[in-house]
Amino acid sequence: MAHSTLTPVFVGLRTGLHVLFAALLALVVVRVVVVQDDTVWAESGLAALFAVLYVLGARVATVRGRHRALVGALWIAALTTVWVALLVLVPEAAYLVFPLFFLYLHVLPRVVGPVAVVVATAIAIVALGVHGGFTVGGVIGPLVGAGVALLIGLGYRALAREAAEREALVAELLATRDLLAATERQQGVLTERARLAREIHDTVAQGLSSIQMLLHAAEAADGDRPGIDHIRLARSTAADGLADTRRFIRELAPPSLDAGLAAALGRLSQQWRRDGLRIEVSVPTGGADLTMDVQTALLRIAQGAVANVAQHAGATTVDIGLTLSPTEATLVVHDDGVGFDRDRVGLDTATSDSFGLRAMAERVEQLGGGLTVDSAPGRGTTVTAVVHRGAA
Repeated sequence: MAHSTLTPVFVGLRTGLHVLFAALLALVVVRVVVVQDDTVWAESGLAALFAVLYVLGARVATVRGRHRALVGALWIAALTTVWVALLVLVPEAAYLVFPLFFLYLHVLPRVVGPVAVVVATAIAIVALGVHGGFTVGGVIGPLVGAGVALLIGLGYRALAREAAEREALVAELLATRDLLAATERQQGVLTERARLAREIHDTVAQGLSSIQMLLHAAEAADGDRPGIDHIRLARSTAADGLADTRRFIRELAPPSLDAGLAAALGRLSQQWRRDGLRIEVSVPTGGADLTMDVQTALLRIAQGAVANVAQHAGATTVDIGLTLSPTEATLVVHDDGVGFDRDRVGLDTATSDSFGLRAMAERVEQLGGGLTVDSAPGRGTTVTAVVHRGAA
């Protein structure tokens, strides 16, 4: 039986049964040695054979499959036959019926076991009566022993059944735990993929888009040193993208946030200034107190919003403002571009086809906040992100 909390109980019962068998068989052997009648050799041989058959029961317990019941029944039949033969010669062998009771109940099927106990009890009573006459003790003793054996045997079966049920329940719980662990690992992988997708979109992809626009501007520039300023800014943007990419590998905070959110937004303003887009940044001094997760999210949202403005809005000015309350941080990005009709576009941050917009919304939701986009044709666009300051 597999180990369980009831294993010590089963081990104790089996050990007690073995001790009882050894003690009673020793009593029989002592009687045979002391009396020394004419059948001493037959009695000794039967006692030895009974002991050998009992020890072979350990091998019977190792049998598995459909043959186990048959092998066990044959073993019990042989053991009972030798016991009856020994009982004919030695009346004290009647006491060996007590360990046999437990073997009947443990090895034989449900109904057969108790029936075998009743039959063995009758045989022991008759044998004691034949050898020494029928007495109250000779009748009551086997009956009491049979009753005790039935109670203990039925209790043993109940314990074994309960232990099996508990083992099955534990196995099911372990399987469920492993399934949950695998599901959590899969969910973690999906979450990490989504996070990396947002990071790459808001940094590397936006940086490459900026470089592309700067190189187009450099290509169209006139003069002795055509587009040198644009080329320099493109190189600077490429360096920032490379730093962000390395940061993904190291799983560190964005290099652009080393000096705080205000400085990072200032560099964002400089990045787009030479492309004809003027960015005004307003960040309170308390912005440095925000957690790194909040600062990172706000910076990525600002980068994504400004990139959208540069590519689609046709704006000349972008205002980035950050306001703080004791519990929330609010980032507002407003441009003076062409705007759009929300009803015609079908704008919804949860289902939008724009990956950048969905990435912004996911970032804000992870911090327990919300994202709104307000726009109308000819009135520009305003992106507002509200997050909890204490989010980790």
